[in-house]
Amino acid sequence: MYWSEVSSGSLWWIFPLAMIALCFFMLRKRGGSMCGFGSRDEDNKHISDSDSASDILDKRYALGEISKEEYEEKKITLSRDK
Repeated sequence: MYWSEVSSGSLWWIFPLAMIALCFFMLRKRGGSMCGFGSRDEDNKHISDSDSASDILDKRYALGEISKEEYEEKKITLSRDK
């Protein structure tokens, strides 16, 4: 390859392609989300098997998965079961 080929623009597509690849790998390494890849959940928001029912209920409410009314109803039900 000669310098005249590079300066004339025949390899113009390498720079954007390299930048896209670099961004992709940087986001994947730090756990970011890009085009559906990776995870946005933080560890404290993740529901694990060892969580109690009240912990799961609290996390679901904090994440906005259930309404305030539903949260309060289920909280009362859980407190009666103990």
